[in-house]
Amino acid sequence: MLKPLTHQLRTLKPWQWLRYMFPFFDGDVLQWSLEARLLRWLTFVWLFIGLAILFSASYPVADAEYNDGLYYFRRQLLWVAVGLVGFSVTIRSPLRYFLNLGRLLMPLFTVMIVLTLVPGLGTTVNGATRWITIAFVPLQPSELIKPFLILQSAVVFGRWSNQSWLTRLLWLGLFSLLLGAILLQPNLSTAALCGIALWLLAVAAELPWLPLLITASSGVILAALSISIHDYQRRRVLSFLDPWSDPRQDGYQLIQSLLAIGSGGTWGAGFGLSQQKLFYLPIQYTDFIFSVFAEELGFLGGILLLLLLGSYATIALVVALRAHQSTHQLVAVGCTFFLVGQALVNIAVATGLLPTTGLPFPFLSYGGSSMIASLAIAGLLVRVARETNEAEVVALRRPHAMSAPKAEPNQ
Repeated sequence: MLKPLTHQLRTLKPWQWLRYMFPFFDGDVLQWSLEARLLRWLTFVWLFIGLAILFSASYPVADAEYNDGLYYFRRQLLWVAVGLVGFSVTIRSPLRYFLNLGRLLMPLFTVMIVLTLVPGLGTTVNGATRWITIAFVPLQPSELIKPFLILQSAVVFGRWSNQSWLTRLLWLGLFSLLLGAILLQPNLSTAALCGIALWLLAVAAELPWLPLLITASSGVILAALSISIHDYQRRRVLSFLDPWSDPRQDGYQLIQSLLAIGSGGTWGAGFGLSQQKLFYLPIQYTDFIFSVFAEELGFLGGILLLLLLGSYATIALVVALRAHQSTHQLVAVGCTFFLVGQALVNIAVATGLLPTTGLPFPFLSYGGSSMIASLAIAGLLVRVARETNEAEVVALRRPHAMSAPKAEPNQ
């Protein structure tokens, strides 16, 4: 039986706390399954690459804006430290704790997303109200809700046949409220990502196809309606189809991104030597950070990054297939989608395969909420891998033969 986390914390010596919370050299990892160890180290490699490229991409802008080239990098290190604490706690705690926690925190973060729409409470940046400030710290609830959305949707869809219609309708209504609130911020890209994640988890749980097709059609209609209502979303789609028709306005971001990627060539310009990041490429340390990565490390660096994502996804899907419980399988699928799937969407935007969105690249893009959520999701995936290879406890019935012996007849 797994020991509760509180018991583990009480048994730690003072000098062990640092290793526990920042587990780069944790000897206990040798006892984990191979999949859990690989996912853990791939997460650290991905994180290290992200910090390195963020340092390069953000230095010129931070130096110009704050007279401190390390401004964004230092703040990102702070969020990484906070996220690693959550990562360490997650990989060492039974998954059932977090499944119960998701039932409480997902509604809470949904309320926080709704509160961003209240005038005076939400913080507007670049025309979108996605942030809420708590104790002078700006948080993005639509990012922080992702791990809890994975957990709760895994419970709802994984136990679908055992739930009443009232329970199903209540959670489906909450999911709809969540997507609607994100869409009204407006944040079409995150709403679409969360909606697709819910739909994929429902498909993985083998729910009936007719409701799934109706839901998918409704989602497409809502997305089209949002694009028709919001002028900037419509202009993004049109500029994505032909960015050169308006190279100084709507097509500017994509053109500069393509110039950065093309300038990298095969081997890249070299680490720190990107020219497009010097105030040509907008938001180069968040949405278009892959463009800086491709310019400095070239086609070869891009291929290696794709191999990293492919390896991560392959191991994660192996974990999902080997999981004993349906909820654990769905958690692994959801984690894979929000990490690898979101990274691929970011790459597709930077290369012009998809319209420009505001989705960050997990572990690469600057942002505290995104970093904390990404490390929490990675921790959930590692936790599923650990529990997948543990022995399953099966209750044994007492055989009839082992019941009280019958009295033998007298001879």
